[in-house]
Amino acid sequence: MGRPTTNPKELSTRIRLSHEDVDMLESCSKKLGVTKAEVIRKGIKMVYDNLQKL
Repeated sequence: MGRPTTNPKELSTRIRLSHEDVDMLESCSKKLGVTKAEVIRKGIKMVYDNLQKL
């Protein structure tokens, strides 16, 4: 089956996180029922949207 062909995720990046950051990320992921990658994407969009309001 694999990933859908619409909106492909072709790029990747690496980040360094503290144990506290990982705990928060995992908690958000579980509570929202989405992947950790999706939590990060939502966070990026939230910051971007807030900056557009300035």
